[in-house]
Amino acid sequence: MLKEVAEGVLVHESEFIQSNSVVIQGTDGVLLIDPGITSAEMADLADDLRAMGQRVVAGFSTHPDWDHVLWHASFGDPPRFGTARCAASIHEVLSLADWKARVAEGLPPEYAEEIPMELLGHITGLPAETAEIPWDGPAIRILEHRAHAPGHAALLIKERGVLVAGDMLSDLLMPFLDLDAAEPLEDYLAALRLFETVADDVKVVIPGHGSVGEAGELRARITQDLAYVLDVRDRGVTEDPRVGPAATLEWLPDVHNWQLQRLAQRKQEER
Repeated sequence: MLKEVAEGVLVHESEFIQSNSVVIQGTDGVLLIDPGITSAEMADLADDLRAMGQRVVAGFSTHPDWDHVLWHASFGDPPRFGTARCAASIHEVLSLADWKARVAEGLPPEYAEEIPMELLGHITGLPAETAEIPWDGPAIRILEHRAHAPGHAALLIKERGVLVAGDMLSDLLMPFLDLDAAEPLEDYLAALRLFETVADDVKVVIPGHGSVGEAGELRARITQDLAYVLDVRDRGVTEDPRVGPAATLEWLPDVHNWQLQRLAQRKQEER
């Protein structure tokens, strides 16, 4: 079910890791950001939009992870955008003969049969340095950075006071680093500092996974994520509760430890 979190901004939360699909109302229809996750959930979302008298006029993927480049035929065939780097990354995957098998390896087993693959990744890369999404609706600024995944973008709808953060600024998940990047820790820190520059304009933050945060929550999440990344970089340990004994998701400590191991391996290889 869609929930309005700011004027003309609605969120649908999936059962899968509290994944958030975001709807922005425009002049003649809506922009749909990161829709997911199962076919049934997306069909329900399309039904809700039709009941509101709204059609999807554009889509946007914040980054190229499989759960952010999904689509459903009931949304129609509007242009689906991403940054140039995001599009290049997912198109590289789709160019492989066995791409479905490769993507399937990363799907959660309990949802794998329910996730539609047919329209996955059919996005158009916006020209490099594009400042705003080209659509007939409120101005949506693209904040591209290098944290988490290639071509990741957060979206700032300034007139609505909303930051759509993609896979960052979650109360549920600690920072997931792009361990294939040249500087994963520094890239993440740079993205968090980018968010600090727009924090005064934000009343609502919508993470890719987790709870929508209201006024004041953005800075708290930036601070928590900064502390995590600096702990990992400088100490190799952290007291972040998201990866401690009381972690909401029991597998998060394993992911945290895997990140530490990969970073240690990289450091050893660089010597």
